Amino acid sequence: MENSENKILVPFDFGEQSLVALEQSYSLAKMVDAEINILHVITENNALWGLFSKKEQDDLEEKLKVKLTDFASHIQQKSGVKITPLVEKGKLVDTILNTAERLNVKLLIIGSSSSYDMKQKVVGSNSLRIIRECKCPVITIKGKHHREGCKNIVLPLDLTKETREKVNNAIYLAKYFNSVVHAVTMNTTSDSYVMNRLKLQLTQVSEFIKSQGIECTQNFLNTQSGNTNMCNALLEFSHKVEADVIIIMTQQETEVIKYFVGSLAKEIIQTSDFPVMSIVPRGNKK
Repeated sequence: MENSENKILVPFDFGEQSLVALEQSYSLAKMVDAEINILHVITENNALWGLFSKKEQDDLEEKLKVKLTDFASHIQQKSGVKITPLVEKGKLVDTILNTAERLNVKLLIIGSSSSYDMKQKVVGSNSLRIIRECKCPVITIKGKHHREGCKNIVLPLDLTKETREKVNNAIYLAKYFNSVVHAVTMNTTSDSYVMNRLKLQLTQVSEFIKSQGIECTQNFLNTQSGNTNMCNALLEFSHKVEADVIIIMTQQETEVIKYFVGSLAKEIIQTSDFPVMSIVPRGNKK
């Protein structure tokens, strides 16, 4: 496995949303002193690809490589970040996952309404599978306009044991960008015992973040139960604080739903116009 330097992988199809994702990757690459690998996948299982002769396929592949190399050179000068172009053939998701593992990337950034998701306006099955199986954090970007940098991080909390892993990622980002972390607990119960546990965790996490020299707000949101209600409450809050990224875990600790993107996480990923960083707990990765 290649690991000589830090790498960020951005699947790229020359479409508008993959351009948005690429632009968002520049500051993150500078943060971790990483190069950006832009990956264009030629999907050989595409019916249209099979209409070309072998010579035509080879010619098209060569033209794509030249186009991507020229583009990479241009954006390297523009961004000041090393850009490496990659053209691979194969099944789309498998190729993205295999490339991410081979390069040992620190981060995968997906423009989630690009043609990689059949131009759906929500995150489709391809992105969800990548999030579920990728061994590094994945940022999905559905909206088209995002601010440079990362001034406000929204950190929804729950009672799972993986919270510390998510908090550490928030601290890492916040230290580099001088961000404010907004710790959020969504409460759907009137049970005083559960509410007290949630409030205690919220306070403990907030104090820990503050102890790292980071500004942190505590936010206890009462909402109705149900994923849609909880998701809407979180996104309404995120709009209020002008969030730049929401950091979530993609599954709970139970083994029953291992390797499955939880329903609330899925709804947040699919609905949010803010970039969402999805982290699969390390103990549950393949």
